[in-house]
Amino acid sequence: MKRTIHHAATSRILGGSLVLRGTSRAASAAVAKQTTRLFSPSARVPDDSSTVPFPVKLTQHSSAAPHILHPDTAADTALVDGLLAHTRQVMGDVGSIPHHIIAYSGGVDSSLVAALLFQSQSSHTVNTTETVRAILGISPAVPMEQIELARRVAAHIGMPLTEIPTAEGGDETYIANTGQACLACKTHLYSTLQAVVKHSLVEPTPSSAESSTTDPASIRRKQQQQQQQQQQQQLYNGTNADDLQDPTRLGLIAANNYQVQSVIRHLSKDQVRQAARHLGLPNWNHAASPCLRSRLALGVPAVSQHLKRIEQAERFVRWQLTTVMDETSNLRVRLLAGNRACIEIDADKVNVAAALVETWQSHFDELGFDSVTLRSFKSGSVATASA
Repeated sequence: MKRTIHHAATSRILGGSLVLRGTSRAASAAVAKQTTRLFSPSARVPDDSSTVPFPVKLTQHSSAAPHILHPDTAADTALVDGLLAHTRQVMGDVGSIPHHIIAYSGGVDSSLVAALLFQSQSSHTVNTTETVRAILGISPAVPMEQIELARRVAAHIGMPLTEIPTAEGGDETYIANTGQACLACKTHLYSTLQAVVKHSLVEPTPSSAESSTTDPASIRRKQQQQQQQQQQQQLYNGTNADDLQDPTRLGLIAANNYQVQSVIRHLSKDQVRQAARHLGLPNWNHAASPCLRSRLALGVPAVSQHLKRIEQAERFVRWQLTTVMDETSNLRVRLLAGNRACIEIDADKVNVAAALVETWQSHFDELGFDSVTLRSFKSGSVATASA
Protein backbone atom coordinates (compact mmCIF):
# COMPACT_ATOMS: atom_id res chain seq x y z
CA MET A 1 0.00 0.00 0.00
CA LYS A 2 1.41 3.37 -0.99
CA ARG A 3 1.44 6.24 1.44
CA THR A 4 1.42 9.94 0.85
CA ILE A 5 4.25 11.97 2.30
CA HIS A 6 2.78 15.40 2.90
CA HIS A 7 4.79 18.42 1.93
CA ALA A 8 3.51 21.98 2.32
CA ALA A 9 4.36 22.91 -1.25
CA THR A 10 3.76 19.57 -2.93
CA SER A 11 2.13 16.25 -2.09
CA ARG A 12 3.31 13.19 -3.98
CA ILE A 13 2.89 9.44 -3.70
CA LEU A 14 6.03 7.67 -2.57
CA GLY A 15 5.83 4.32 -3.35
CA GLY A 16 29.92 -10.55 -3.47
CA SER A 17 31.90 -9.28 -0.48
CA LEU A 18 35.48 -8.06 -0.04
CA VAL A 19 37.43 -9.43 2.90
CA LEU A 20 39.92 -7.15 4.65
CA ARG A 21 42.64 -9.28 6.12
CA GLY A 22 44.75 -8.42 9.12
CA THR A 23 46.03 -5.04 10.23
CA SER A 24 49.41 -4.83 8.54
CA ARG A 25 51.53 -1.71 8.79
CA ALA A 26 50.88 -0.96 5.13
CA ALA A 27 47.12 -1.31 5.59
CA SER A 28 47.17 0.82 8.73
CA ALA A 29 49.22 3.49 6.97
CA ALA A 30 46.79 3.52 4.04
CA VAL A 31 43.82 3.92 6.36
CA ALA A 32 45.58 6.70 8.28
CA LYS A 33 46.34 8.53 5.03
CA GLN A 34 42.73 8.31 3.85
CA THR A 35 41.48 9.36 7.28
CA THR A 36 43.70 12.43 7.31
CA ARG A 37 42.45 13.46 3.88
CA LEU A 38 38.79 12.69 4.55
CA PHE A 39 38.61 14.47 7.90
CA SER A 40 40.97 17.35 7.16
CA PRO A 41 39.53 20.83 7.81
CA SER A 42 39.21 21.43 4.07
CA ALA A 43 36.97 18.37 3.77
CA ARG A 44 34.58 19.53 6.46
CA VAL A 45 31.40 21.42 5.83
CA PRO A 46 31.72 24.98 7.18
CA ASP A 47 29.10 26.48 9.45
CA ASP A 48 28.14 29.07 6.86
CA SER A 49 25.79 28.22 4.01
CA SER A 50 28.08 29.36 1.20
CA THR A 51 29.08 25.79 0.34
CA VAL A 52 25.65 24.17 0.39
CA PRO A 53 23.66 23.74 -2.83
CA PHE A 54 20.74 25.83 -1.56
CA PRO A 55 19.97 28.10 1.42
CA VAL A 56 19.08 26.24 4.60
CA LYS A 57 17.58 27.62 7.77
CA LEU A 58 17.23 25.78 11.04
CA THR A 59 14.76 26.75 13.72
CA GLN A 60 16.91 26.66 16.85
CA HIS A 61 15.91 24.65 19.88
CA SER A 62 17.19 24.00 23.37
CA SER A 63 20.10 21.59 23.65
CA ALA A 64 18.38 20.13 26.71
CA ALA A 65 15.64 18.81 24.43
CA PRO A 66 17.59 17.58 21.38
CA HIS A 67 14.61 16.18 19.48
CA ILE A 68 12.18 19.09 19.90
CA LEU A 69 12.03 21.31 16.82
CA HIS A 70 9.73 24.28 16.69
CA PRO A 71 7.71 24.33 13.45
CA ASP A 72 8.50 27.01 10.91
CA THR A 73 6.41 26.13 7.88
CA ALA A 74 8.02 28.59 5.47
CA ALA A 75 11.56 27.61 6.43
CA ASP A 76 10.71 23.90 6.42
CA THR A 77 9.10 24.16 3.01
CA ALA A 78 12.09 26.00 1.58
CA LEU A 79 14.45 23.42 3.08
CA VAL A 80 12.60 20.44 1.63
CA ASP A 81 12.01 22.08 -1.75
CA GLY A 82 15.73 22.76 -1.96
CA LEU A 83 16.53 19.20 -0.95
CA LEU A 84 14.24 17.76 -3.61
CA ALA A 85 15.79 19.95 -6.30
CA HIS A 86 19.29 19.05 -5.12
CA THR A 87 18.42 15.34 -5.02
CA ARG A 88 17.14 15.38 -8.58
CA GLN A 89 20.31 17.14 -9.66
CA VAL A 90 22.48 14.49 -8.01
CA MET A 91 20.42 11.72 -9.60
CA GLY A 92 21.03 13.23 -13.03
CA ASP A 93 18.69 13.37 -15.98
CA VAL A 94 15.87 10.86 -15.79
CA GLY A 95 17.15 7.53 -17.04
CA SER A 96 20.81 8.55 -17.22
CA ILE A 97 21.50 6.29 -14.22
CA PRO A 98 18.95 3.45 -14.16
CA HIS A 99 19.56 2.15 -10.63
CA HIS A 100 19.67 4.27 -7.47
CA ILE A 101 20.40 2.21 -4.34
CA ILE A 102 20.25 3.47 -0.75
CA ALA A 103 22.29 1.84 2.01
CA TYR A 104 19.33 1.97 4.33
CA SER A 105 19.16 1.36 8.08
CA GLY A 106 15.82 2.80 9.18
CA GLY A 107 17.57 5.66 10.97
CA VAL A 108 16.40 9.19 10.29
CA ASP A 109 19.35 10.03 8.01
CA SER A 110 19.03 7.17 5.53
CA SER A 111 15.22 7.38 5.79
CA LEU A 112 15.30 11.01 4.68
CA VAL A 113 17.61 10.15 1.79
CA ALA A 114 15.32 7.29 0.79
CA ALA A 115 12.25 9.55 0.88
CA LEU A 116 13.96 12.28 -1.14
CA LEU A 117 15.20 9.86 -3.80
CA PHE A 118 11.90 8.04 -4.05
CA GLN A 119 9.87 11.22 -4.22
CA SER A 120 12.22 12.69 -6.84
CA GLN A 121 11.85 9.55 -8.93
CA SER A 122 8.09 9.32 -8.42
CA SER A 123 7.51 12.97 -9.31
CA HIS A 124 7.77 12.01 -12.97
CA THR A 125 4.39 10.66 -14.06
CA VAL A 126 5.99 8.38 -16.62
CA ASN A 127 9.33 7.11 -15.39
CA THR A 128 10.16 3.53 -16.25
CA THR A 129 13.81 4.22 -16.98
CA GLU A 130 15.11 4.41 -13.42
CA THR A 131 14.49 2.61 -10.16
CA VAL A 132 15.05 3.62 -6.55
CA ARG A 133 15.50 0.86 -4.01
CA ALA A 134 16.45 0.70 -0.35
CA ILE A 135 18.65 -2.18 0.79
CA LEU A 136 18.95 -3.14 4.45
CA GLY A 137 21.99 -5.15 5.48
CA ILE A 138 21.13 -7.89 7.98
CA SER A 139 23.71 -9.16 10.47
CA PRO A 140 24.02 -9.89 14.21
CA ALA A 141 25.02 -6.22 14.66
CA VAL A 142 21.52 -5.05 13.71
CA PRO A 143 18.94 -5.49 16.50
CA MET A 144 15.51 -6.81 15.62
CA GLU A 145 13.86 -3.60 16.81
CA GLN A 146 15.86 -1.66 14.22
CA ILE A 147 14.93 -4.10 11.46
CA GLU A 148 11.24 -3.78 12.31
CA LEU A 149 11.52 0.03 12.39
CA ALA A 150 13.24 0.02 9.00
CA ARG A 151 10.42 -2.04 7.54
CA ARG A 152 7.75 0.28 8.96
CA VAL A 153 9.44 3.43 7.67
CA ALA A 154 10.00 1.94 4.21
CA ALA A 155 6.32 0.96 4.09
CA HIS A 156 5.35 4.47 5.19
CA ILE A 157 7.41 5.96 2.35
CA GLY A 158 5.99 3.34 0.00
CA MET A 159 9.31 2.27 -1.47
CA PRO A 160 10.55 -1.28 -2.05
CA LEU A 161 12.89 -2.66 0.60
CA THR A 162 15.36 -5.47 0.05
CA GLU A 163 16.97 -7.22 3.01
CA ILE A 164 20.30 -8.95 2.41
CA PRO A 165 22.76 -10.72 4.73
CA THR A 166 26.21 -9.17 4.99
CA ALA A 167 29.41 -11.06 5.69
CA GLU A 168 31.48 -8.75 7.89
CA GLY A 169 31.11 -11.25 10.75
CA GLY A 170 33.69 -13.49 9.06
CA ASP A 171 36.22 -10.72 8.50
CA GLU A 172 39.30 -10.81 10.75
CA THR A 173 39.61 -7.03 10.83
CA TYR A 174 36.00 -6.62 11.86
CA ILE A 175 36.22 -9.30 14.55
CA ALA A 176 39.43 -7.86 16.00
CA ASN A 177 37.64 -4.53 16.63
CA THR A 178 40.85 -2.61 17.03
CA GLY A 179 39.76 0.56 15.25
CA GLN A 180 39.03 -0.46 11.67
CA ALA A 181 35.87 -2.53 12.16
CA CYS A 182 33.62 0.19 10.76
CA LEU A 183 35.75 0.41 7.62
CA ALA A 184 35.60 -3.36 7.17
CA CYS A 185 31.84 -3.44 7.78
CA LYS A 186 31.00 -0.69 5.31
CA THR A 187 33.32 -2.19 2.71
CA HIS A 188 31.34 -5.43 2.92
CA LEU A 189 28.06 -3.51 2.80
CA TYR A 190 28.84 -1.44 -0.29
CA SER A 191 30.42 -4.33 -2.18
CA THR A 192 27.30 -6.39 -1.43
CA LEU A 193 25.02 -3.60 -2.62
CA GLN A 194 26.97 -3.37 -5.87
CA ALA A 195 26.70 -7.14 -6.31
CA VAL A 196 22.92 -7.04 -5.81
CA VAL A 197 22.54 -4.49 -8.59
CA LYS A 198 24.99 -6.31 -10.85
CA HIS A 199 23.09 -9.58 -10.60
CA SER A 200 19.78 -7.84 -11.22
CA LEU A 201 20.97 -6.55 -14.59
CA VAL A 202 20.15 -8.66 -17.62
CA GLU A 203 23.40 -9.84 -19.10
CA PRO A 204 24.12 -12.39 -21.81
CA THR A 205 25.84 -15.48 -20.46
CA PRO A 206 29.27 -15.78 -22.07
CA SER A 207 30.36 -19.04 -23.52
CA SER A 208 33.05 -20.96 -21.68
CA ALA A 209 35.49 -20.19 -24.47
CA GLU A 210 34.74 -16.47 -24.34
CA SER A 211 34.93 -16.28 -20.56
CA SER A 212 38.38 -17.87 -20.50
CA THR A 213 39.83 -16.22 -23.59
CA THR A 214 42.92 -14.03 -23.49
CA ASP A 215 42.03 -12.36 -26.78
CA PRO A 216 42.66 -8.60 -26.36
CA ALA A 217 39.39 -7.68 -28.09
CA SER A 218 37.39 -9.93 -25.75
CA ILE A 219 39.17 -8.53 -22.71
CA ARG A 220 38.43 -4.95 -23.83
CA ARG A 221 34.80 -5.86 -24.46
CA LYS A 222 34.50 -7.35 -20.96
CA GLN A 223 36.10 -4.26 -19.42
CA GLN A 224 33.67 -2.02 -21.31
CA GLN A 225 30.74 -4.10 -20.07
CA GLN A 226 31.96 -3.76 -16.48
CA GLN A 227 32.35 -0.01 -16.92
CA GLN A 228 28.83 0.24 -18.33
CA GLN A 229 27.47 -1.70 -15.36
CA GLN A 230 29.20 0.69 -13.00
CA GLN A 231 27.63 3.65 -14.82
CA GLN A 232 24.18 2.05 -14.49
CA GLN A 233 24.12 2.33 -10.70
CA GLN A 234 24.63 4.91 -7.97
CA LEU A 235 24.91 4.11 -4.28
CA TYR A 236 23.73 6.49 -1.56
CA ASN A 237 24.00 6.68 2.21
CA GLY A 238 22.76 8.99 4.97
CA THR A 239 25.99 10.83 5.79
CA ASN A 240 25.31 14.31 7.17
CA ALA A 241 27.59 17.27 7.89
CA ASP A 242 28.05 16.31 11.54
CA ASP A 243 29.27 12.86 10.50
CA LEU A 244 31.96 14.42 8.32
CA GLN A 245 33.51 16.02 11.39
CA ASP A 246 33.74 12.76 13.35
CA PRO A 247 37.17 11.13 12.81
CA THR A 248 35.97 7.81 14.30
CA ARG A 249 33.65 7.20 11.34
CA LEU A 250 36.09 5.23 9.19
CA GLY A 251 33.12 3.84 7.27
CA LEU A 252 33.25 7.11 5.34
CA ILE A 253 36.50 5.91 3.79
CA ALA A 254 34.66 2.90 2.38
CA ALA A 255 31.92 5.22 1.09
CA ASN A 256 34.57 7.33 -0.61
CA ASN A 257 36.19 4.23 -2.13
CA TYR A 258 32.84 3.12 -3.58
CA GLN A 259 31.85 6.64 -4.69
CA VAL A 260 28.77 6.59 -2.47
CA GLN A 261 26.73 9.80 -2.61
CA SER A 262 24.75 11.53 0.12
CA VAL A 263 22.23 14.23 -0.76
CA ILE A 264 22.23 15.45 2.88
CA ARG A 265 25.97 15.76 3.50
CA HIS A 266 25.58 19.55 3.79
CA LEU A 267 22.90 19.30 6.53
CA SER A 268 23.44 19.14 10.27
CA LYS A 269 21.64 16.44 12.24
CA ASP A 270 19.10 18.99 13.44
CA GLN A 271 18.40 20.03 9.85
CA VAL A 272 17.97 16.38 8.90
CA ARG A 273 15.34 16.01 11.63
CA GLN A 274 13.68 19.25 10.52
CA ALA A 275 13.31 18.00 6.95
CA ALA A 276 12.24 14.51 8.04
CA ARG A 277 9.54 15.93 10.30
CA HIS A 278 8.25 18.16 7.50
CA LEU A 279 8.01 15.13 5.21
CA GLY A 280 6.07 13.24 7.87
CA LEU A 281 8.63 10.50 8.49
CA PRO A 282 7.58 8.64 11.66
CA ASN A 283 11.17 8.33 12.94
CA TRP A 284 12.10 12.01 12.59
CA ASN A 285 12.71 12.41 16.33
CA HIS A 286 13.98 8.92 17.18
CA ALA A 287 17.26 8.69 19.05
CA ALA A 288 20.23 7.56 16.98
CA SER A 289 20.70 3.80 16.95
CA PRO A 290 24.08 2.79 15.54
CA CYS A 291 24.99 -0.85 15.10
CA LEU A 292 25.54 -3.07 18.11
CA ARG A 293 29.24 -3.41 17.30
CA SER A 294 29.63 0.24 18.35
CA ARG A 295 28.78 -0.84 21.93
CA LEU A 296 32.01 -2.84 22.15
CA ALA A 297 35.09 -1.24 23.66
CA LEU A 298 38.13 -1.36 21.39
CA GLY A 299 39.74 -4.78 21.55
CA VAL A 300 36.58 -6.60 22.62
CA PRO A 301 35.98 -9.08 19.77
CA ALA A 302 33.01 -8.32 17.53
CA VAL A 303 31.54 -11.81 17.58
CA SER A 304 27.88 -12.73 17.35
CA GLN A 305 27.73 -13.96 20.96
CA HIS A 306 28.76 -10.54 22.29
CA LEU A 307 26.37 -8.71 19.99
CA LYS A 308 23.46 -10.94 20.95
CA ARG A 309 24.06 -10.40 24.66
CA ILE A 310 24.10 -6.64 24.15
CA GLU A 311 20.87 -6.76 22.17
CA GLN A 312 19.16 -8.78 24.90
CA ALA A 313 20.50 -6.54 27.67
CA GLU A 314 19.30 -3.35 25.98
CA ARG A 315 15.89 -4.85 25.36
CA PHE A 316 15.64 -5.76 29.06
CA VAL A 317 16.70 -2.32 30.31
CA ARG A 318 14.34 -0.51 27.96
CA TRP A 319 11.50 -2.74 29.16
CA GLN A 320 12.39 -2.05 32.79
CA LEU A 321 12.37 1.71 32.15
CA THR A 322 9.36 1.80 29.86
CA THR A 323 7.61 4.44 32.01
CA VAL A 324 10.44 6.97 31.55
CA MET A 325 11.86 6.04 28.15
CA ASP A 326 10.49 6.32 24.63
CA GLU A 327 11.87 6.29 21.10
CA THR A 328 13.61 9.63 21.67
CA SER A 329 15.62 8.29 24.64
CA ASN A 330 19.24 7.22 24.35
CA LEU A 331 20.27 3.82 25.68
CA ARG A 332 23.45 1.81 25.26
CA VAL A 333 24.74 -1.27 27.00
CA ARG A 334 28.50 -1.17 26.50
CA LEU A 335 30.68 -4.27 26.74
CA LEU A 336 33.96 -3.23 28.30
CA ALA A 337 37.18 -5.16 28.80
CA GLY A 338 36.92 -7.86 31.44
CA ASN A 339 33.37 -8.81 30.39
CA ARG A 340 31.94 -5.79 32.21
CA ALA A 341 28.60 -4.33 31.15
CA CYS A 342 28.05 -0.60 31.43
CA ILE A 343 24.58 0.87 30.95
CA GLU A 344 24.46 4.39 29.50
CA ILE A 345 21.22 6.36 29.51
CA ASP A 346 20.27 10.03 29.30
CA ALA A 347 21.40 12.03 32.34
CA ASP A 348 17.85 12.91 33.41
CA LYS A 349 17.03 9.21 33.79
CA VAL A 350 20.14 8.05 35.64
CA ASN A 351 18.60 8.48 39.10
CA VAL A 352 15.59 6.36 38.14
CA ALA A 353 17.83 3.60 36.79
CA ALA A 354 20.20 3.81 39.74
CA ALA A 355 17.40 2.78 42.08
CA LEU A 356 16.86 -0.37 40.02
CA VAL A 357 20.25 -1.41 38.71
CA GLU A 358 21.07 -3.67 41.67
CA THR A 359 17.90 -5.66 40.99
CA TRP A 360 19.07 -6.15 37.40
CA GLN A 361 22.30 -7.85 38.41
CA SER A 362 20.81 -11.36 38.32
CA HIS A 363 19.52 -10.85 34.78
CA PHE A 364 22.91 -9.60 33.62
CA ASP A 365 24.46 -12.63 35.32
CA GLU A 366 22.17 -14.87 33.26
CA LEU A 367 23.32 -13.07 30.10
CA GLY A 368 26.92 -13.88 31.02
CA PHE A 369 28.22 -10.49 32.18
CA ASP A 370 30.58 -10.41 35.18
CA SER A 371 29.35 -7.02 36.43
CA VAL A 372 27.08 -4.12 35.52
CA THR A 373 27.48 -0.39 36.15
CA LEU A 374 25.54 2.72 35.20
CA ARG A 375 26.53 6.13 33.84
CA SER A 376 25.21 9.01 31.74
CA PHE A 377 24.99 8.48 27.99
CA LYS A 378 27.86 9.75 25.87
CA SER A 379 27.90 9.16 22.14
CA GLY A 380 30.99 7.24 21.02
CA SER A 381 32.21 6.73 24.58
CA VAL A 382 34.07 3.51 23.68
CA ALA A 383 35.15 4.47 20.17
CA THR A 384 38.68 5.43 21.16
CA ALA A 385 41.48 3.69 23.03
CA SER A 386 41.16 6.12 25.93
CA ALA A 387 37.53 5.10 26.57
